[in-house]
Amino acid sequence: MQPPTITVGTAMVIGVDAVEVNVEATARDASDGTPRLLGLVDAGVREAYHRVLNAFFTLGLPSPRGVTTVNFTPASLRKHGSGFDLPLALALAGAAGLFAAERTQGLCAFGEVNLRGAVLPARGAVSVALSARARGCRALLVADDDAGRCALVPGLTVHGVSTLADALFWLAGRRELPAAVASAPLPGREVADLADLRGHATPKLALAVAAAGGHNLLFVGPPGSGKSALLRRLPGLLPPPTSDEQLEILKIQTAAGTAPVPGRPLRAPHHSSSLASLLGGGADVRPGEITLAHRGVLFLDELAEFRRDALEALRQPLEDGQVTVGRAQRTVTLPADFVLVAATNPCPCGYLGHPRRPCTCTPAAVQRYRARLSGPLLDRLDLQVEVPALDPACFRGPRDPEGCTAFLRQCVLAAVARQLRRNRSGGLAVTNARLIEPQLERCTLAGESVLATLEEVQRLQQFGGRARTRLLRLMRTLADLDDREQVTSDDVLQAAALRGFTRTATASLTEHPGAAPSSRR
Repeated sequence: MQPPTITVGTAMVIGVDAVEVNVEATARDASDGTPRLLGLVDAGVREAYHRVLNAFFTLGLPSPRGVTTVNFTPASLRKHGSGFDLPLALALAGAAGLFAAERTQGLCAFGEVNLRGAVLPARGAVSVALSARARGCRALLVADDDAGRCALVPGLTVHGVSTLADALFWLAGRRELPAAVASAPLPGREVADLADLRGHATPKLALAVAAAGGHNLLFVGPPGSGKSALLRRLPGLLPPPTSDEQLEILKIQTAAGTAPVPGRPLRAPHHSSSLASLLGGGADVRPGEITLAHRGVLFLDELAEFRRDALEALRQPLEDGQVTVGRAQRTVTLPADFVLVAATNPCPCGYLGHPRRPCTCTPAAVQRYRARLSGPLLDRLDLQVEVPALDPACFRGPRDPEGCTAFLRQCVLAAVARQLRRNRSGGLAVTNARLIEPQLERCTLAGESVLATLEEVQRLQQFGGRARTRLLRLMRTLADLDDREQVTSDDVLQAAALRGFTRTATASLTEHPGAAPSSRR
């Protein structure tokens, strides 16, 4: 009787998604007794063979002797990662006859095995669980620490194992493994209240608009004006993620090897971050900051200090909600649907336009500083709001009940509910910031007087077609925050004011003391 060929399903994470892989083991070819690992595996996977054999010995399990050939399919895909340890061990044990061959049918396994036989978590377990569900697996074996998160994937039975012996005894029918229970939601993060920041009515309105419609936001102001403090309070206004969005967020976090965080992510990379750290990359294509901010917020403080190539690379993800990373062997598309919020100073010293401190920058220095932010990038920032320095007397004022996080959050949630009922595209609801033509025109419901006002604003401020589209989206969100279906001319003017930094910045530069004539470059 020919010895069986045992196949155990698994997967390998590339980017944030998992690619289906099978581990096959057989004892049919026993010409010299030397084990062979086939299928384009790297050194780390080859080392797994020796880790697994030592685990069998440490746990006192029968050694899988006679298994001389292990194949990883598809053979064209280079295999890497520690998640292959557990499926390799099960395939070896099955080929050695330690359990019935049919027990691995429809089984998927993923996890690292150490020398003592303990099964450890591996990067990307949730992505592997989604892959296992897509291929119709009946069960998934993972480490205990990964089981609760993988059990969040609906339609898949997940079993957590603490040691290799647990998995082998379960396959041999000598031990029961209960199905894992989905992890409970993490406790919410404490976010500081906007009411702690006195004044700043317009910047707080801009935060509510950004949270309600998913609009990108830029704050410009001198040091100490409260730009960063305002933006770091934005997560307190955001609507909670849906179950599907939470699963997306969790998949990305586990694929990147970061600790899961509750709610929507807030990523705040330093301005010295490289292009690869923002967009993602590496030999095995790890997600970058914009992917880790998917369904959440990407906060770039000191925006003008970021590298020019890194900022320009954000333009395509801001439009498409994804980023494509090309490598010699493959091209990987990563999700990157985030809200960009940023803060910057108006000039190198930061005090241009300050009511009490003089600016020490020359006009040429101001021009060079602002030239770091290109027109096409600024065009993609829906809200461009000045955050002025406050008078010291403002800090003694009372808390504004309509400027607190709780009040603004209720307005945001009501506006989000309204737009999700209305903005249906192919059965899916999108935020106002993602509305496209002609859906945008249909959802805006602008009358002739409103369109005439919009045309006049576009002519006066020299807005192009993209800016007009973003104005329409802002108008729609402003009406939603006011619980109105019809937009008005006031919405046009308010949207233009919330997007007016580019125009006012040019004017302030011209009025800068000692500025050169406008004809000079």
